Amino acid sequence: MQKINDFLVMLDGYIGGHPWFVILLLGTGIFFTLYLKFPQFRYFRHALDVVKGKYDHHLDVGDTSHFQALATALSGTVGTGNIAGVALAIHLGGPAALFWMLITAAIGMCTKFVEVTISHKYRDILPDGSVSGGPMYYMKKRLNITTKSGKIIKTGAFIGAFFAAATVLSSFGTGSLPQINSISNSVFTTFGIKQIYTGAFLAVILALIIIGGIKRIAKVTEKLVPGMAIFYFLGAMFVIGTNYQNIIPSFISLFSTVFTGTAAVGGFMGASVAFAINRGVNRGLFSNEAGQGSAPIAHSAARAPEPVSEGMVAILEPFIDTIIICMLTGMVVLSSGVWTEKIENQFQTADMIFLDGTYDEENPEQKQLLMGFIKDKKELPLFSGSIEVSQGKLMTPVTLICSRSVAEDFTFYSNKDLFTGIIDVEKGKWQPTTTSLTVTGKSLIHSAPLTTIAFERSILGKWGKYIVSIGILLFAFSTAISWSYYGDRAVTYLVGPKFVIWYRIIFVVAFFIASFTDTTIIWSLSYITIAFMTVPNLIGLWILRKEIKATIAQYWVDFSAKYPQDRMSKKFLKNGRL
Repeated sequence: MQKINDFLVMLDGYIGGHPWFVILLLGTGIFFTLYLKFPQFRYFRHALDVVKGKYDHHLDVGDTSHFQALATALSGTVGTGNIAGVALAIHLGGPAALFWMLITAAIGMCTKFVEVTISHKYRDILPDGSVSGGPMYYMKKRLNITTKSGKIIKTGAFIGAFFAAATVLSSFGTGSLPQINSISNSVFTTFGIKQIYTGAFLAVILALIIIGGIKRIAKVTEKLVPGMAIFYFLGAMFVIGTNYQNIIPSFISLFSTVFTGTAAVGGFMGASVAFAINRGVNRGLFSNEAGQGSAPIAHSAARAPEPVSEGMVAILEPFIDTIIICMLTGMVVLSSGVWTEKIENQFQTADMIFLDGTYDEENPEQKQLLMGFIKDKKELPLFSGSIEVSQGKLMTPVTLICSRSVAEDFTFYSNKDLFTGIIDVEKGKWQPTTTSLTVTGKSLIHSAPLTTIAFERSILGKWGKYIVSIGILLFAFSTAISWSYYGDRAVTYLVGPKFVIWYRIIFVVAFFIASFTDTTIIWSLSYITIAFMTVPNLIGLWILRKEIKATIAQYWVDFSAKYPQDRMSKKFLKNGRL
């Protein structure tokens, strides 16, 4: 299994983890932002009117309201990334990474608008009156090739099937298995409830929700999403309010380090401009899923006579997901100051690197060497060989780097006893032969633990960890609910609706099993399947760019005829375009 996981990680390095993938994602959003003249800003107020139901009609076809579709799509994107992903981005790239997350979200608002519009246009109405949609349907109907002789080669059906298959795999890899694993571990850490009990309880709840299809899912998400957002918002405001003196300096740091990089401060060794951009863009794209093609599946079920009107609703998704919720998490982490502090924690093996020789942070020359190694990836001699440990302390002259910081006051334990013996290290990496051997000490921390500590640095005190734990539970569980629908629409496309019940059963069973088993390999697989969804979707958007623009233009012609007194209609009639 380890070899399979290593292969998947290596493969992801050439696909989703490669710079070309980020360039394709960001480039598509920038292109459509310019091509359609910044629709995410010009249409924002109109999008709010649409989602409030101002233009709804009782004869509109679909399974959900605009708000329910928005809530369902948001429940799929608002997940552990909003809590753990933001903290990780700041840990790696400093405050500037949060800035680039926000810029990415602003661009992603346009990408969501475009992909939802074209997907909704080509959705299918099934024999039972229900709706099935998503990028696979526009691919099937519009990405075929016509030869010079007039023969139609059905490439679109193949591309659509490829996308749908990747969606099914992603529903497990992104939306289900790692989510419940995060929930069960968080609940165990905070409340001491065994993972299998949490998994069993939530699996039953999940089954009761998804067996009712999109209508029941929508009814749950329209209440769950606003509720969990308000809950997290109030908790975050307590933290930010407690650290009010750091609000303005934290906000300024977002912009002051954008083009200079983040200097060393506390245990943080600094981050380059390029690294901040890379981490911010990467986390921003994966937070709001703009371009991935998942949200259009939820939006296709909306009661909307015009595909563009549902595209308008989708503009709000990255705004809520990233610009509001991720910004809240970012300000919590920055204003609390914990992102620069070394915190007592149990070290993760993946975060540890052993350097040959001892380095002192107090020595300016040696600190520069360490900064070059951590910040700019300049080479320092890595230790290879056997390290002697006596009564939990290192006897061999090495330096331990943990979570991009120099570890301090660390101790090796075997179970709960001080460890004495030999550990083997190869090229700086330690691969323990038993899970009983652990290391505890002071270092920087990242992801959910960093957000948890930040919440505790407030008037909430130790209660802050409950805010994060419950937030992870709600965010991650809502993600599983939405992705179950994405998967069942993909199954419907591939093999028909009669097999959906079997998919739902497998989804729930796998959800339960993942609550108490290692999901590392599933995470690695999900990174690849995300790319397999995103690439054909973005290429399809590029191919259909002229049709998308024409569809939007026709929407405003029809809208101004139907609502001549509307503010947007008057603007359109005055200028002749929007």
